Amino acid sequence: MPSLHFPDRLARLQGVLSRKRIDALLVTQPANRRYLSGYNAEDHGIQESAGVLLVPRRGQPFLLTDSRFLLQAEEEATGFAVRLYQQGLMATLSRLLPELRVRRLGFESHYLLHATAGRLARVTDKLKVELVPGTDFVEPLRIVKNNDEIAKLRAAVLLNEQVFQKVYRTIRPGMTESAIALDLETAMREMGAAGPSFPTIVAFGTNAAKPHAIPGSRVLAAGETVLIDMGLVLDGYCADMTRTVMVGEPAPLFRERLRIVRRAQLAAIQTIRAGVTCRQVDLAARRVIREAGYGACFGHALGHGVGLEVHEEPRLSSRSRKKLRAGMVVTVEPGIYLPDWGGIRLENMVVVREEGCEVLNRDTTFLDR
Repeated sequence: MPSLHFPDRLARLQGVLSRKRIDALLVTQPANRRYLSGYNAEDHGIQESAGVLLVPRRGQPFLLTDSRFLLQAEEEATGFAVRLYQQGLMATLSRLLPELRVRRLGFESHYLLHATAGRLARVTDKLKVELVPGTDFVEPLRIVKNNDEIAKLRAAVLLNEQVFQKVYRTIRPGMTESAIALDLETAMREMGAAGPSFPTIVAFGTNAAKPHAIPGSRVLAAGETVLIDMGLVLDGYCADMTRTVMVGEPAPLFRERLRIVRRAQLAAIQTIRAGVTCRQVDLAARRVIREAGYGACFGHALGHGVGLEVHEEPRLSSRSRKKLRAGMVVTVEPGIYLPDWGGIRLENMVVVREEGCEVLNRDTTFLDR
């Protein structure tokens, strides 16, 4: 059943186009395409699109695709006129832009191949249409989630926790990083997810000092740290969570560092509310880690937005002075990384509220140890 939110989203985008004096926007970024239309076909890489949207400033929007996706497009993109580009996208635009009397055409410059942009420019030059590049047509509309989106994100987070809990009980010395990653991604699908929202990270011992470690053939030894960063997609929305555990009785040094990271996470969570800058939240966590003597061991930003994509705006970074707004959903993921020892990261997702925030994760078993 089509979402009631799509007409509102289109109307807001058309308001943006009116303010920018743009006659139509070509939408090529997959998450933006889905956000505006409900069409959820997947691109086979940036070089092979499942379709693009052409949204005029006024009137009916179009979904342009090829015959492979026709039935799905007609079923999902209700309210859109579906047109097949049998001779290619550029040929279709050559006919459609004059029909719509487009004189200024916006396009997503952050998600269009240079070669494609060149072909588009040749078409628009011939039609005497001005091309207007931009990176902020649709993304600002997605940054604040409505109640329906928050409910979907909450469900994704809770399922992600259940998957972790199921697989955690099976982890034993002798298993490899890649085997555990496979078990997690298999369980995601078995328990109802569409799949992972990013390649699952499983890192043992010193490998955990790499924030984006790639699971390999390393075998888990008793008493080693296990860092798991995992996420799944449920009903189109993403979850993202990190837990760091030690199989068996945790060593005193592991407990000490885990508690520092947890205090940093809680300090950030207690800082989050509408009106606070991203920088303030990042610094609240960073201060705890610095005062514990590990300031140089926390190099990445504190967190990021999550929605239809696992990495969205806003960014909880010491360089960002953007203010948080109620309805934003962000991760809070401080860490400590020491190359000769390993690493610890804890990550939860929260919803920004006017007077604080709502933590979407429910299980603190693996946080407060």
